[in-house]
Amino acid sequence: MCRSLISPFLYMVVALAGLVATPRAAFAADGYDVSYLWSHDIAGVRDYRERVASVLGPAVAKDLKVVASGELFGLVYLRQGDSAGASRVARSHTRLLRSRGLEAASPVRARDWRLVGSGEARRVSIASLDTPKVSRSKMTTRERSREIHNLEVAVENYIDGLRREGKIAPDERTGWSVYDFTTGEKLVTINEDEQFQAASLVKPFIAAAFFHKVAQGELIYGPDSRRHMELMIQRSDNAAANWAIRQVGGPQAVERILKRSYPGIFQEIHLVEYIPADGRTYRNKASVHDYSRFLYAVWKDDIAGAREIKRLMALPGSDRIYTGVSEVPKGTRVYDKTGSTARVCGDMGILSVRGADGRRYPYTLVGIIEKQQSAPNYTAWIRSRSDVIRNVSAIVYKGIAQHHDI
Repeated sequence: MCRSLISPFLYMVVALAGLVATPRAAFAADGYDVSYLWSHDIAGVRDYRERVASVLGPAVAKDLKVVASGELFGLVYLRQGDSAGASRVARSHTRLLRSRGLEAASPVRARDWRLVGSGEARRVSIASLDTPKVSRSKMTTRERSREIHNLEVAVENYIDGLRREGKIAPDERTGWSVYDFTTGEKLVTINEDEQFQAASLVKPFIAAAFFHKVAQGELIYGPDSRRHMELMIQRSDNAAANWAIRQVGGPQAVERILKRSYPGIFQEIHLVEYIPADGRTYRNKASVHDYSRFLYAVWKDDIAGAREIKRLMALPGSDRIYTGVSEVPKGTRVYDKTGSTARVCGDMGILSVRGADGRRYPYTLVGIIEKQQSAPNYTAWIRSRSDVIRNVSAIVYKGIAQHHDI
């Protein structure tokens, strides 16, 4: 992992250092490839390539390349086909990869990717942040697959039970994601690539766009902007969020910056409105996978302002993944953002649990419940759906604790 800010300058440093090779051959402007992972850690991307190649087979592996885009390294299947074909391939690969606990694949517009030569083993890094590792030698591949599957099934069974009991209405849908940083495995992925109303969950995304412009020298992060960021993230202040959006250039500018600067992270995001005075923001959307990828990038310091975003998301406040979840032990570090409207109840965050061995075991949890029509009793609905997310957090923690013998 590394602590750094995304900037064109660092890309020039990477290019001059010889970490990237010559551009790939020219391609049609409307071509599409398939993307699997983006990170500053070139060694990690190469390791991940081997895992993906072993699942997808030699026919795909020959065109499965480690590429450089700016200062990021990515794993991309260079198929250069149309959008529909890339989407079909991504869905097919996702089913195979998720069966082995790996990340989902996504179609991505083909670019003039720069292929990374096979001889380098360096990483672009300003400083490293180690994640604890645990030995999995006592667990067979089949046992590990069953364990991952069982945690997802446990969440599905809980939600299905609430539906049968009428505690989740027919016009409500849910999305869930859990990623274990220690093992590098996705443990839960339910409706992960569907778009949901973003509510205030989008506010850390706004911060990321703001910090990108700071890194480019176009904005200054001083006492005033720091105060607005703290209000936006810690207090979920809508006026502060709109202030930050205006500094970036408006909702469409926020979306444009995020998609262009971090194509591997923000893939289902749709930002079209400032937050109304009454807080009823229903048009901005993103997927559970967007939040999961964002949290991964923040933890890995693979996004502008990651260190400050973590600080902001760790400021004291109520949440739905730790507060009120008695199963999650005291002393767990939490980096999160909630979202609430009469149609959405959600939380996305990182929980870093301390084990008996003194090590930290971080994982992400994203949970969203969206209602098609506004709840007639906002307070009662938000309270009950918040408890659903807390109960899922308890289920997830028990699974994490079992995985790592915490």
